[in-house]
Amino acid sequence: MMVDKLSSVNPLNNIQNTRRTNTKEVYSAQDSINVSDEAKIAAEAYYLDQIAKETPDVREDLVASIKEKIKDPNYLNETVINSTADRILAAYGL
Repeated sequence: MMVDKLSSVNPLNNIQNTRRTNTKEVYSAQDSINVSDEAKIAAEAYYLDQIAKETPDVREDLVASIKEKIKDPNYLNETVINSTADRILAAYGL
């Protein structure tokens, strides 16, 4: 036994007979967003963390500049040494 048709329904009829909806109605609404203070703080912390990750630990340009100054025998004197020592102690809160 051979089947010629499964049914007499044409699948295109469903598409062709579909009623179109009225698309002239337009709804207007304004979207808004509120960001909590906690989210703002977290965003700032994330931003600062990214900056810290991208910033090198050693400033090569500053190191090169100081190396050039040290080559000058007149640069290292008691005033410079005392000033440097004071800055180091101040950095450690001493």
